[in-house]
Amino acid sequence: MTHSLRLGVAGLGTVGASVVRMIARRADALSAATGREIRVTAVSSRDRNRDRGLDLSGIQWFDDPVALARSGEVDCVVELIGGSEGPAKATVEAALASGKHVVTANKALLAHHGAALAKAAEAAGVALAFEASVAGGIPVVKALREGLPGNAVSRVYGILNGTCNYILSRMEREGLTFEACLKDAQALGYAEADPTFDVEGFDTAHKLAILTSLAFGTVVDAEGVSVEGISRVQPLDLRMADELGYRIKLLGVAQATAAGIEQRVHPTMVPKSSAIAQVMGVTNAVTVDADAVGELTLIGPGAGGEATASAVVADIADVAANMAAGRVRPTFGRPSAALRPAERVEMQRHEGGYYIRLTVHDRPGVAAGVATRMAEREISIESILQRRSENAAVNDPRGRSGQPVPLVLITYAATEGNIRAALDAIAADGLLAESPQLIRIERE
Repeated sequence: MTHSLRLGVAGLGTVGASVVRMIARRADALSAATGREIRVTAVSSRDRNRDRGLDLSGIQWFDDPVALARSGEVDCVVELIGGSEGPAKATVEAALASGKHVVTANKALLAHHGAALAKAAEAAGVALAFEASVAGGIPVVKALREGLPGNAVSRVYGILNGTCNYILSRMEREGLTFEACLKDAQALGYAEADPTFDVEGFDTAHKLAILTSLAFGTVVDAEGVSVEGISRVQPLDLRMADELGYRIKLLGVAQATAAGIEQRVHPTMVPKSSAIAQVMGVTNAVTVDADAVGELTLIGPGAGGEATASAVVADIADVAANMAAGRVRPTFGRPSAALRPAERVEMQRHEGGYYIRLTVHDRPGVAAGVATRMAEREISIESILQRRSENAAVNDPRGRSGQPVPLVLITYAATEGNIRAALDAIAADGLLAESPQLIRIERE
């Protein structure tokens, strides 16, 4: 057997500790699969005295992860610190500059600095691997980078944040509010004390930016992602979606269009018959639409120590197996010089179906006024539903209460710009009692 692969693990949180345990537990199997011993020789974390349930005897401890990255006793640095700047970025840069392979689970770092880090890895002739940065234990990076070279990808989309999927699943099943479900998610450890990064879609946006680069050969462009979160979704929207044959999910969608690559994160109605609609709770799913395989959907755990560690260890095994042959895969599937700038497509140009919930004054002519404004913008209505007040029959024998009521529209394909313009005109006409709810529809 050739010489071993020596690992330096920077960050010993839930994932880092799971990686160390998995390397020890699977030592024989990893050696047999890769042709070399894989062992942890160094670790770094902020708290040396914390009990992690690990046997770290014989493993060198570094208080400074950058010093670990430069150590001559390490061949591959496993960065599990997190964050797009600070120690994580400095550690990865130091490792690459020192000619060391890097495995990371850090989606924020790659979303903001992926192009520069890929170039540095290529110049050093080392691997920069990141399977765990997107969708936890689901091997979607490997699928896009290595499994589909004969395919032209037209769209990649998915449920990339377990916190949001858990909240929406509970809201749908139990009729609870967003606030109540978020509180439960925090109590269960699915959501942070400050949940903004998750529930407002930024975590999903980082992951989507990485998938976009892999799918379409573009430079990672996190700033080009249009982002909306789930905090405005109400139980009524989920009930209406169910009645109309849909389910609401927070999706990240990257799609090739004639104008360029759309990158968008937002609450989305998906047909209940679709594979992605069946994914509930904290589970993640990614669907790839490609010309040869058609629709490919990968479903699995998107977070958690063991699931994420599984993806990290898979990357480590690839590094170990490729060392003997001197093979290094390009970070994003092709040489960094071949990655082209992503041509951004503004959301105003997006074209698709829409769910629109208007809270209107319950009086004659309102529905007709709404329809007129939609027609002026060449927006065709597929269906329209109006809910009367429960007290309407008592208050008015004609069925009108005078109270605000929901008016729900499902449109055929229309541009976002036209939809927004029509809604502005409807508001200017004084027909709305509150701001409209707009949810895009992603059909199969």
